[in-house]
Amino acid sequence: MNGVGLSGGPVRAAEPPPLAGVTILQIIPALEAGGAERTTVDVAAALAEAGARALVATEGGRLVGELQAKGGIWVPFPANTKNPLAMALNVERLARLCRREGVQILHARSRAPAWVALGAARRQKIPLVTTYHGSYSGRTSVKLLYNSVMARGDVVIANSHYTADLIRRSHPEQAGDRIVVIHRGTDLSTFTPSAVAPARVEALRRAWGVAPHERVVLLAARLTAWKGQRVLIEAAARLRDLGLSDLAVVLAGDPQGRSAYERELDALIEARGLAGLVRRVGHCTDMPAAFRAASVVAVPSVEPEAFGRSAVEAQALGIPVVVSDLGAVPETVLAPPDADPAQRTGWRVPAGDAYALADALAEALSLGASARDALARRAQGHVEAHFSLDRMIAGTLDVYAGLLARGR
Repeated sequence: MNGVGLSGGPVRAAEPPPLAGVTILQIIPALEAGGAERTTVDVAAALAEAGARALVATEGGRLVGELQAKGGIWVPFPANTKNPLAMALNVERLARLCRREGVQILHARSRAPAWVALGAARRQKIPLVTTYHGSYSGRTSVKLLYNSVMARGDVVIANSHYTADLIRRSHPEQAGDRIVVIHRGTDLSTFTPSAVAPARVEALRRAWGVAPHERVVLLAARLTAWKGQRVLIEAAARLRDLGLSDLAVVLAGDPQGRSAYERELDALIEARGLAGLVRRVGHCTDMPAAFRAASVVAVPSVEPEAFGRSAVEAQALGIPVVVSDLGAVPETVLAPPDADPAQRTGWRVPAGDAYALADALAEALSLGASARDALARRAQGHVEAHFSLDRMIAGTLDVYAGLLARGR
Protein backbone atom coordinates (compact mmCIF):
# COMPACT_ATOMS: atom_id res chain seq x y z
CA MET A 1 0.00 0.00 0.00
CA ASN A 2 1.12 3.52 -0.62
CA GLY A 3 1.38 5.91 2.31
CA VAL A 4 3.44 5.45 5.45
CA GLY A 5 3.26 2.22 7.39
CA LEU A 6 3.75 2.01 11.11
CA SER A 7 7.08 0.33 10.58
CA GLY A 8 8.67 3.21 8.72
CA GLY A 9 8.90 4.81 5.32
CA PRO A 10 6.72 5.02 2.25
CA VAL A 11 5.69 2.00 0.22
CA ARG A 12 4.89 2.93 -3.36
CA ALA A 13 2.81 1.08 -5.89
CA ALA A 14 4.56 0.24 -9.16
CA GLU A 15 1.56 1.39 -11.18
CA PRO A 16 -1.80 3.10 -10.56
CA PRO A 17 -4.26 0.87 -8.73
CA PRO A 18 -6.78 -0.86 -11.05
CA LEU A 19 -10.02 0.78 -9.95
CA ALA A 20 -11.79 1.41 -13.25
CA GLY A 21 -15.38 0.22 -13.03
CA VAL A 22 -15.26 -0.32 -9.27
CA THR A 23 -17.99 1.21 -7.07
CA ILE A 24 -16.81 2.62 -3.73
CA LEU A 25 -19.12 4.34 -1.26
CA GLN A 26 -17.93 6.79 1.38
CA ILE A 27 -20.31 7.66 4.20
CA ILE A 28 -20.09 10.84 6.30
CA PRO A 29 -22.70 12.78 8.27
CA ALA A 30 -22.66 15.93 6.11
CA LEU A 31 -20.44 17.61 3.53
CA GLU A 32 -19.87 20.89 5.31
CA ALA A 33 -16.46 22.53 5.69
CA GLY A 34 -13.93 20.45 7.61
CA GLY A 35 -10.99 18.11 7.21
CA ALA A 36 -12.97 14.88 6.92
CA GLU A 37 -15.40 16.49 4.48
CA ARG A 38 -12.64 17.95 2.31
CA THR A 39 -10.84 14.60 2.24
CA THR A 40 -14.08 12.85 1.20
CA VAL A 41 -14.42 15.14 -1.81
CA ASP A 42 -10.73 14.82 -2.73
CA VAL A 43 -10.88 11.01 -2.64
CA ALA A 44 -14.13 10.94 -4.62
CA ALA A 45 -12.56 13.15 -7.29
CA ALA A 46 -9.53 10.85 -7.53
CA LEU A 47 -11.75 7.78 -7.78
CA ALA A 48 -13.75 9.36 -10.60
CA GLU A 49 -10.53 10.25 -12.40
CA ALA A 50 -9.42 6.62 -12.05
CA GLY A 51 -12.64 5.45 -13.70
CA ALA A 52 -14.37 4.26 -10.54
CA ARG A 53 -17.88 5.17 -9.38
CA ALA A 54 -17.45 7.39 -6.32
CA LEU A 55 -20.61 7.40 -4.21
CA VAL A 56 -20.94 9.56 -1.10
CA ALA A 57 -23.83 8.84 1.26
CA THR A 58 -24.52 11.95 3.31
CA GLU A 59 -27.22 14.36 4.45
CA GLY A 60 -25.93 17.09 2.11
CA GLY A 61 -23.94 20.27 2.73
CA ARG A 62 -22.06 23.09 1.09
CA LEU A 63 -19.50 20.76 -0.58
CA VAL A 64 -22.10 18.67 -2.44
CA GLY A 65 -21.86 20.90 -5.51
CA GLU A 66 -18.10 20.55 -5.64
CA LEU A 67 -18.37 16.79 -5.14
CA GLN A 68 -20.67 16.48 -8.14
CA ALA A 69 -18.58 18.85 -10.26
CA LYS A 70 -15.54 16.63 -9.66
CA GLY A 71 -17.30 13.42 -10.69
CA GLY A 72 -18.55 12.16 -7.34
CA ILE A 73 -22.13 10.94 -6.91
CA TRP A 74 -24.16 12.30 -4.01
CA VAL A 75 -26.50 9.74 -2.47
CA PRO A 76 -28.87 11.54 -0.06
CA PHE A 77 -28.78 9.50 3.14
CA PRO A 78 -29.68 10.27 6.80
CA ALA A 79 -26.10 9.64 7.93
CA ASN A 80 -26.12 12.41 10.52
CA THR A 81 -28.41 10.63 12.99
CA LYS A 82 -27.14 9.29 16.30
CA ASN A 83 -30.49 7.88 17.33
CA PRO A 84 -29.98 4.13 17.98
CA LEU A 85 -33.30 3.13 16.40
CA ALA A 86 -32.71 5.27 13.32
CA MET A 87 -29.17 3.87 13.03
CA ALA A 88 -30.53 0.32 13.17
CA LEU A 89 -32.95 1.14 10.36
CA ASN A 90 -30.12 2.74 8.42
CA VAL A 91 -28.17 -0.53 8.43
CA GLU A 92 -30.78 -2.21 6.24
CA ARG A 93 -31.21 0.95 4.17
CA LEU A 94 -27.48 1.11 3.48
CA ALA A 95 -27.29 -2.63 2.78
CA ARG A 96 -30.07 -2.26 0.16
CA LEU A 97 -28.22 0.68 -1.36
CA CYS A 98 -25.03 -1.37 -1.59
CA ARG A 99 -26.86 -4.24 -3.28
CA ARG A 100 -28.61 -1.95 -5.73
CA GLU A 101 -25.48 -0.02 -6.69
CA GLY A 102 -23.03 -2.93 -6.60
CA VAL A 103 -20.85 -1.31 -3.94
CA GLN A 104 -17.57 -3.20 -3.52
CA ILE A 105 -16.00 -1.20 -0.66
CA LEU A 106 -17.54 0.90 2.12
CA HIS A 107 -15.51 3.70 3.69
CA ALA A 108 -16.77 5.34 6.91
CA ARG A 109 -15.40 8.67 8.14
CA SER A 110 -17.38 9.25 11.35
CA ARG A 111 -18.54 7.14 14.27
CA ALA A 112 -22.35 7.02 13.99
CA PRO A 113 -22.36 6.25 10.26
CA ALA A 114 -19.48 3.83 10.82
CA TRP A 115 -21.73 1.65 13.00
CA VAL A 116 -24.27 1.69 10.18
CA ALA A 117 -21.58 0.88 7.63
CA LEU A 118 -20.22 -1.96 9.78
CA GLY A 119 -23.63 -3.60 9.91
CA ALA A 120 -24.22 -3.15 6.18
CA ALA A 121 -20.74 -4.39 5.27
CA ARG A 122 -21.24 -7.57 7.29
CA ARG A 123 -24.62 -8.20 5.68
CA GLN A 124 -23.22 -7.66 2.20
CA LYS A 125 -19.86 -9.32 2.94
CA ILE A 126 -17.91 -6.38 1.53
CA PRO A 127 -14.79 -4.74 2.99
CA LEU A 128 -15.06 -1.79 5.35
CA VAL A 129 -12.46 0.97 5.61
CA THR A 130 -12.55 3.41 8.52
CA THR A 131 -10.58 6.65 8.85
CA TYR A 132 -9.70 8.25 12.17
CA HIS A 133 -9.92 11.98 11.41
CA GLY A 134 -9.79 13.02 15.06
CA SER A 135 -8.63 11.92 18.49
CA TYR A 136 -12.00 10.89 19.86
CA SER A 137 -12.45 11.60 23.55
CA GLY A 138 -14.04 9.23 26.02
CA ARG A 139 -13.03 7.32 29.12
CA THR A 140 -16.22 5.52 30.12
CA SER A 141 -16.78 1.99 28.88
CA VAL A 142 -19.84 3.11 26.91
CA LYS A 143 -17.96 5.89 25.14
CA LEU A 144 -14.97 3.65 24.43
CA LEU A 145 -17.30 1.06 22.91
CA TYR A 146 -18.94 3.74 20.75
CA ASN A 147 -15.54 5.00 19.58
CA SER A 148 -14.26 1.47 18.92
CA VAL A 149 -16.19 1.18 15.66
CA MET A 150 -13.52 3.32 14.00
CA ALA A 151 -10.99 0.58 14.82
CA ARG A 152 -13.12 -2.24 13.39
CA GLY A 153 -12.49 -1.67 9.68
CA ASP A 154 -10.71 -4.23 7.53
CA VAL A 155 -8.24 -1.39 7.12
CA VAL A 156 -8.05 1.41 9.71
CA ILE A 157 -6.55 4.62 8.31
CA ALA A 158 -4.94 6.94 10.86
CA ASN A 159 -4.21 10.51 9.75
CA SER A 160 -1.03 10.70 11.84
CA HIS A 161 1.31 8.55 13.89
CA TYR A 162 -0.10 10.21 16.99
CA THR A 163 -3.57 9.01 15.99
CA ALA A 164 -2.26 5.52 15.24
CA ASP A 165 -0.71 5.30 18.71
CA LEU A 166 -3.98 6.51 20.21
CA ILE A 167 -5.91 3.77 18.37
CA ARG A 168 -3.50 1.09 19.55
CA ARG A 169 -3.77 2.24 23.16
CA SER A 170 -7.55 2.68 23.16
CA HIS A 171 -8.66 -0.27 21.02
CA PRO A 172 -5.91 -2.91 20.91
CA GLU A 173 -8.34 -5.81 20.49
CA GLN A 174 -10.21 -4.25 17.57
CA ALA A 175 -7.44 -2.58 15.56
CA GLY A 176 -4.83 -5.31 15.60
CA ASP A 177 -2.30 -4.89 12.80
CA ARG A 178 -4.73 -3.28 10.37
CA ILE A 179 -3.66 0.34 10.96
CA VAL A 180 -2.19 2.29 8.07
CA VAL A 181 -0.90 5.85 8.54
CA ILE A 182 -1.86 8.18 5.69
CA HIS A 183 -1.30 11.79 6.58
CA ARG A 184 -3.84 14.39 5.61
CA GLY A 185 -2.98 15.78 2.17
CA THR A 186 -2.54 19.43 1.17
CA ASP A 187 -3.37 20.56 -2.36
CA LEU A 188 -0.06 22.03 -3.51
CA SER A 189 -1.65 23.54 -6.60
CA THR A 190 -3.59 25.83 -4.27
CA PHE A 191 -1.22 26.20 -1.33
CA THR A 192 1.80 27.43 -3.24
CA PRO A 193 3.07 31.01 -3.45
CA SER A 194 2.73 31.22 -7.24
CA ALA A 195 -1.01 30.46 -7.00
CA VAL A 196 -1.75 33.36 -4.62
CA ALA A 197 -2.05 36.68 -6.44
CA PRO A 198 -0.69 39.66 -4.47
CA ALA A 199 -4.03 41.42 -4.90
CA ARG A 200 -5.73 38.70 -2.83
CA VAL A 201 -3.24 39.20 -0.01
CA GLU A 202 -3.54 42.99 -0.10
CA ALA A 203 -7.35 42.81 -0.10
CA LEU A 204 -7.31 40.54 2.94
CA ARG A 205 -4.91 42.76 4.86
CA ARG A 206 -7.14 45.75 4.16
CA ALA A 207 -10.20 43.81 5.33
CA TRP A 208 -8.36 42.98 8.55
CA GLY A 209 -7.37 46.61 9.08
CA VAL A 210 -3.66 45.82 8.90
CA ALA A 211 -1.42 48.76 8.03
CA PRO A 212 1.18 48.32 5.26
CA HIS A 213 4.09 48.41 7.72
CA GLU A 214 2.59 45.90 10.16
CA ARG A 215 3.69 42.28 10.32
CA VAL A 216 0.93 39.75 10.90
CA VAL A 217 1.05 37.01 13.52
CA LEU A 218 -1.82 34.74 12.47
CA LEU A 219 -3.84 32.15 14.35
CA ALA A 220 -6.33 30.61 11.92
CA ALA A 221 -8.71 28.36 13.83
CA ARG A 222 -12.30 28.29 15.00
CA LEU A 223 -12.85 30.13 18.24
CA THR A 224 -12.74 27.40 20.85
CA ALA A 225 -10.64 27.37 24.00
CA TRP A 226 -8.45 24.39 23.12
CA LYS A 227 -7.15 26.13 19.97
CA GLY A 228 -5.11 28.42 22.23
CA GLN A 229 -6.34 31.93 21.45
CA ARG A 230 -5.88 32.97 25.09
CA VAL A 231 -2.28 31.76 25.07
CA LEU A 232 -1.54 33.82 21.96
CA ILE A 233 -3.13 36.92 23.52
CA GLU A 234 -0.85 36.54 26.54
CA ALA A 235 2.11 36.02 24.18
CA ALA A 236 1.13 39.21 22.33
CA ALA A 237 1.42 41.14 25.58
CA ARG A 238 4.96 39.83 26.04
CA LEU A 239 5.87 40.68 22.43
CA ARG A 240 4.71 44.23 23.09
CA ASP A 241 6.78 44.35 26.27
CA LEU A 242 9.79 43.12 24.29
CA GLY A 243 9.43 46.20 22.11
CA LEU A 244 7.89 44.67 18.96
CA SER A 245 5.49 47.44 18.05
CA ASP A 246 4.92 46.88 14.33
CA LEU A 247 2.71 43.80 14.76
CA ALA A 248 -0.90 42.85 14.11
CA VAL A 249 -1.94 39.68 15.94
CA VAL A 250 -4.89 38.30 13.96
CA LEU A 251 -7.35 35.73 15.30
CA ALA A 252 -9.15 34.41 12.22
CA GLY A 253 -11.92 31.96 12.99
CA ASP A 254 -15.62 31.33 13.24
CA PRO A 255 -16.99 31.43 16.81
CA GLN A 256 -19.63 28.85 15.81
CA GLY A 257 -22.05 30.26 18.36
CA ARG A 258 -19.57 30.44 21.25
CA SER A 259 -20.56 33.99 22.22
CA ALA A 260 -19.35 33.56 25.81
CA TYR A 261 -15.87 32.66 24.57
CA GLU A 262 -15.89 35.67 22.24
CA ARG A 263 -16.65 37.93 25.19
CA GLU A 264 -13.94 36.25 27.22
CA LEU A 265 -11.35 36.87 24.51
CA ASP A 266 -12.42 40.48 24.08
CA ALA A 267 -12.20 41.04 27.83
CA LEU A 268 -8.69 39.54 27.95
CA ILE A 269 -7.56 41.72 25.04
CA GLU A 270 -8.92 44.78 26.86
CA ALA A 271 -7.42 43.76 30.20
CA ARG A 272 -3.96 43.37 28.67
CA GLY A 273 -4.20 46.70 26.86
CA LEU A 274 -3.97 45.04 23.45
CA ALA A 275 -6.96 46.60 21.69
CA GLY A 276 -4.79 48.04 18.92
CA LEU A 277 -2.56 45.00 18.60
CA VAL A 278 -4.84 41.93 18.72
CA ARG A 279 -7.90 41.78 16.50
CA ARG A 280 -10.59 39.20 15.85
CA VAL A 281 -11.54 39.11 12.17
CA GLY A 282 -14.05 36.25 11.96
CA HIS A 283 -14.13 33.41 9.47
CA CYS A 284 -11.73 33.57 6.51
CA THR A 285 -12.61 31.90 3.22
CA ASP A 286 -9.27 32.52 1.45
CA MET A 287 -6.79 30.61 3.57
CA PRO A 288 -3.92 30.63 1.04
CA ALA A 289 -4.06 34.43 0.99
CA ALA A 290 -4.39 34.52 4.79
CA PHE A 291 -1.21 32.53 5.28
CA ARG A 292 0.64 34.59 2.67
CA ALA A 293 -0.44 37.73 4.51
CA ALA A 294 1.29 36.47 7.67
CA SER A 295 4.87 36.90 8.74
CA VAL A 296 4.48 33.95 11.11
CA VAL A 297 1.66 31.50 11.83
CA ALA A 298 0.92 30.29 15.36
CA VAL A 299 -0.72 26.96 16.21
CA PRO A 300 -0.80 27.19 20.04
CA SER A 301 -3.26 24.37 20.76
CA VAL A 302 -3.60 23.39 24.41
CA GLU A 303 -5.13 19.99 23.68
CA PRO A 304 -3.77 17.37 21.25
CA GLU A 305 -4.71 17.71 17.59
CA ALA A 306 -5.02 14.60 15.43
CA PHE A 307 -3.17 16.21 12.53
CA GLY A 308 -2.68 19.99 12.28
CA ARG A 309 -3.70 21.30 8.88
CA SER A 310 -2.76 24.95 9.46
CA ALA A 311 0.88 24.16 10.17
CA VAL A 312 1.21 22.14 6.97
CA GLU A 313 -0.60 24.65 4.76
CA ALA A 314 1.46 27.55 6.11
CA GLN A 315 4.72 25.65 5.51
CA ALA A 316 3.57 24.82 1.97
CA LEU A 317 3.36 28.57 1.38
CA GLY A 318 6.80 29.16 2.91
CA ILE A 319 5.58 30.86 6.10
CA PRO A 320 7.36 30.24 9.44
CA VAL A 321 5.24 28.37 11.99
CA VAL A 322 5.32 28.11 15.77
CA VAL A 323 3.34 25.16 17.14
CA SER A 324 2.57 23.51 20.46
CA ASP A 325 4.68 20.42 21.06
CA LEU A 326 1.54 18.37 21.58
CA GLY A 327 -0.45 15.76 19.66
CA ALA A 328 0.21 15.23 15.96
CA VAL A 329 1.24 18.76 15.01
CA PRO A 330 4.93 18.19 15.91
CA GLU A 331 5.00 15.42 13.27
CA THR A 332 4.52 18.09 10.63
CA VAL A 333 7.23 20.54 11.75
CA LEU A 334 10.97 19.84 11.75
CA ALA A 335 12.57 21.43 14.81
CA PRO A 336 15.19 20.67 17.46
CA PRO A 337 15.75 18.42 19.32
CA ASP A 338 14.33 15.96 16.77
CA ALA A 339 15.95 17.73 13.82
CA ASP A 340 19.22 19.53 13.28
CA PRO A 341 18.80 23.33 13.59
CA ALA A 342 19.95 23.60 9.96
CA GLN A 343 16.90 21.52 8.92
CA ARG A 344 14.39 23.56 10.91
CA THR A 345 11.04 24.30 9.23
CA GLY A 346 9.45 25.90 12.32
CA TRP A 347 9.43 26.07 16.11
CA ARG A 348 7.85 23.82 18.76
CA VAL A 349 7.01 25.17 22.21
CA PRO A 350 5.39 23.68 25.32
CA ALA A 351 1.61 23.86 25.15
CA GLY A 352 0.10 26.67 27.21
CA ASP A 353 3.44 28.46 27.74
CA ALA A 354 2.80 32.04 26.59
CA TYR A 355 6.39 33.15 27.30
CA ALA A 356 7.90 30.34 25.24
CA LEU A 357 5.41 31.06 22.46
CA ALA A 358 6.31 34.74 22.47
CA ASP A 359 10.04 34.03 22.41
CA ALA A 360 9.68 31.65 19.46
CA LEU A 361 7.48 34.12 17.58
CA ALA A 362 10.07 36.83 18.20
CA GLU A 363 12.84 34.56 16.87
CA ALA A 364 10.83 33.78 13.75
CA LEU A 365 10.09 37.46 13.20
CA SER A 366 13.79 38.32 13.58
CA LEU A 367 14.90 36.14 10.66
CA GLY A 368 16.85 37.97 7.98
CA ALA A 369 15.81 37.71 4.34
CA SER A 370 18.26 34.93 3.44
CA ALA A 371 17.46 32.85 6.52
CA ARG A 372 13.73 33.28 5.94
CA ASP A 373 14.06 32.22 2.30
CA ALA A 374 16.08 29.16 3.26
CA LEU A 375 13.52 28.15 5.89
CA ALA A 376 10.70 28.61 3.35
CA ARG A 377 12.43 26.31 0.86
CA ARG A 378 12.98 23.65 3.51
CA ALA A 379 9.38 23.87 4.68
CA GLN A 380 7.97 23.62 1.16
CA GLY A 381 10.16 20.62 0.39
CA HIS A 382 9.15 18.96 3.65
CA VAL A 383 5.43 19.32 2.87
CA GLU A 384 5.85 18.16 -0.71
CA ALA A 385 7.71 15.05 0.43
CA HIS A 386 5.34 14.02 3.21
CA PHE A 387 1.99 15.84 3.21
CA SER A 388 0.85 16.42 -0.36
CA LEU A 389 -2.64 15.68 -1.58
CA ASP A 390 -1.18 13.39 -4.25
CA ARG A 391 0.52 11.32 -1.60
CA MET A 392 -2.66 11.01 0.48
CA ILE A 393 -4.73 10.07 -2.58
CA ALA A 394 -2.22 7.47 -3.73
CA GLY A 395 -2.15 5.89 -0.28
CA THR A 396 -5.94 5.74 -0.06
CA LEU A 397 -6.42 4.30 -3.54
CA ASP A 398 -3.79 1.68 -2.77
CA VAL A 399 -5.79 0.68 0.31
CA TYR A 400 -8.84 0.15 -1.90
CA ALA A 401 -6.85 -1.77 -4.51
CA GLY A 402 -5.32 -3.98 -1.84
CA LEU A 403 -8.74 -4.89 -0.43
CA LEU A 404 -10.08 -5.68 -3.90
CA ALA A 405 -7.07 -7.87 -4.68
CA ARG A 406 -7.50 -9.66 -1.35
CA GLY A 407 -11.15 -10.31 -2.20
CA ARG A 408 -10.28 -11.70 -5.60
